[in-house]
Amino acid sequence: MPTKGQILTNPDSGDIYEFLETAKDTNGQRVTMKMTLKSKGKLVPNHFHALQDEHFEVVSGNLTILLDGKNQVLAQGEKMTLPKNKPHNHYNASNETVILIQSVTPALDFDYLLENIIGLTIDGKMPNGKAGLIQELVTLKYLDSKSYLADIPQGLQKLLMNVVGPIGRIFGYRAIYKKYSDIEK
Repeated sequence: MPTKGQILTNPDSGDIYEFLETAKDTNGQRVTMKMTLKSKGKLVPNHFHALQDEHFEVVSGNLTILLDGKNQVLAQGEKMTLPKNKPHNHYNASNETVILIQSVTPALDFDYLLENIIGLTIDGKMPNGKAGLIQELVTLKYLDSKSYLADIPQGLQKLLMNVVGPIGRIFGYRAIYKKYSDIEK
């Protein structure tokens, strides 16, 4: 279960995530994390959140944000909100470490998602932060924090998650694993 002050470290990238506020702390209003991005380049494909906004404030370094097909670089002290349903990405494009504060509103189960991504990475089930297709579809089907890939039609993703997701669960895949979060979805 995510807790305030909990620190997660991605063993593949060295990136560090510290929960400043969890969904439980804010009665579901938001999840807030301090992120230390040591890795360079995109960690996830371009995507969008169907129900959540993301807010970023750069503490040090430069954060690259892709929004509306354009890259924008945020420097120390700069802030930006990425609205739901807008394809985007955010990453460190430099060789320097970026430290930022990220808030996701509403929280839904975003903190559990991050806890599980790091747990799966530690266990070698998400090499380089990349889940396999079945894991992705199970996560999409059963997670409240719906995120979709920006470059694949949403209708196709929904069809696949509704067909493959339940089959994946039969074979033991979960959106949230009890091993990492003390709950299962």
